[in-house]
Amino acid sequence: MEPRNLDGDADRPRPARGEQTGRVIVIGPYLRMRRGDPGAQMDPHAVRNSEARLEEAEGLARAIDLTIADAIIAPISQVRPATYLGKGKVEEIVGLISGQEIELVVMDCALSPIQQRNLEKAWNTKVLDRTGLILEIFGRRAKTREGALQVELAHLNYQRSRLVRSWTHLERQRGGFGFMGGPGETQIEADRRLIGDRIIRLENEIKKVQATRRLHRAGRQRVPYRVVALVGYTNAGKSTLFNRLTRAEVQAADMLFATLDPTLRSLSLPHGGKAMLSDTVGFISNLPTQLVAAFRATLEEVMEAEVILHVRDISHDDAQAQQRDVDAVLRQLGIDPDAGARILEVWNKIDRFTPEQRENLTNIAARRPPERPCFLVSAETGEGIDALLAAIEQRLAATRITLDLSIDASDGAGISWLHRNSEVLNKELNDGRFAMTVRVDETKRDIVVNRFDAVPHAL
Repeated sequence: MEPRNLDGDADRPRPARGEQTGRVIVIGPYLRMRRGDPGAQMDPHAVRNSEARLEEAEGLARAIDLTIADAIIAPISQVRPATYLGKGKVEEIVGLISGQEIELVVMDCALSPIQQRNLEKAWNTKVLDRTGLILEIFGRRAKTREGALQVELAHLNYQRSRLVRSWTHLERQRGGFGFMGGPGETQIEADRRLIGDRIIRLENEIKKVQATRRLHRAGRQRVPYRVVALVGYTNAGKSTLFNRLTRAEVQAADMLFATLDPTLRSLSLPHGGKAMLSDTVGFISNLPTQLVAAFRATLEEVMEAEVILHVRDISHDDAQAQQRDVDAVLRQLGIDPDAGARILEVWNKIDRFTPEQRENLTNIAARRPPERPCFLVSAETGEGIDALLAAIEQRLAATRITLDLSIDASDGAGISWLHRNSEVLNKELNDGRFAMTVRVDETKRDIVVNRFDAVPHAL
């Protein structure tokens, strides 16, 4: 379906009917870029075009099984405080709604409560903005108790801001307390109080989840497993790459937010080492701040990871803009996306390119600075995976020290301690003693050296 554009003569009809329920119109109210605007000075490859933004909004709508009856681009010169759109466009859309039996209008923008109320009155139908739509998707996809808590908290914070005096039933007062009765409490005040109480309970439950995660993380830190985290734009292929690296069977689909709940699996490195690989929720442009805050507990795995793999769909037309959006979310989490020692870029889906295009990508990757390398892979076919694993192992080993030591075979406690607190690279028994090569954290170097008379490994 080609998007319709409500700007002058560029009006292309886009009929479509699916088997889903709920007929919707998706509207992209995008600001026209004018000379002199701050955004006009940006890299044109990093700025999303309207068609790509609308296509993403349609993907979000389909993610909750809505039938898209129409999709239109409505360019605006400025945001109207009352209705976001101009009066003429609001009236034009009235005819589209009435002629196609529309049940819901999706606005690909963040609407204020007043704007949402006014549009619903003008169009006589339900209106959902981008934030509300993403919250609906997350509400459906959350499978674990933790995910459900985080989504509900984000949804209640969003809902609380929508409690405006839109309907008269919110103005009715309940009876007060005491001998004289008093003015009582309006319905809107009661609703706000109930939502506030529920938010407090959810925040306390999430604090318990965070405490449990800290205990699990502390347990993992007692063994020589490092954490490698996958981040990236939604539908960039993170879950497919996760399955390829760990031989797991996490759901991977050509769908926005196919994976919501975090997953941890063991990752085998080329020279026998182990790490923990974490798959996280995909990022998206204009990710609601409520969700960034609510999912902070989930994303703690990313914040604590020693290596972060930024997976990019390099075949996507908006790959540069998607990178910018992921970098923005990482900064919100307190992670510097320019910290090359910690972040590895993974250019996924190279199987979609011709040999000539691949050669061009390879040349581009080769010209990148050594501290910001990128790796061309296909999670679908496995191409480039070996080089990526080698780079992960090298990054993890860079912060560890390799030591040689000799220990009596009867020292079971010492051998057990080494297996729990270091990565055993080699172990040979000669004349009743084990010659071992181990890799340890800097924090445990002195313990190993003092207790086992360890010396730096000779290359």
